[in-house]
Amino acid sequence: MSFLRGNAPAPGGVNADKIEMAVTELDTVTDFFNRMVSSCHAKCISTRYAEPDLNKGESVCIDRCVAKFNEVQKKVGEKLQSRGAANAAAGNAATGGFTSL
Repeated sequence: MSFLRGNAPAPGGVNADKIEMAVTELDTVTDFFNRMVSSCHAKCISTRYAEPDLNKGESVCIDRCVAKFNEVQKKVGEKLQSRGAANAAAGNAATGGFTSL
């Protein structure tokens, strides 16, 4: 019970770097979701809401839009990872394989 010890962190406690990484990841996922919803809504759903539910065409359009959005996000992520790995390898080669602390 850490509240009994004041502000002292528990042994093996929370790592601030991991929390920051988790917050950044949550922000990224939230941004992705909001952009996907906005884009697919504008593309697939009429501004005149005539029915309470999606019709067949809107539903199919949303399914395809979300699938394409996810596929593009995956491809962009893979491309960024490969570029990051190439840049890291080039950086290591330039420093003789040693990294600075």
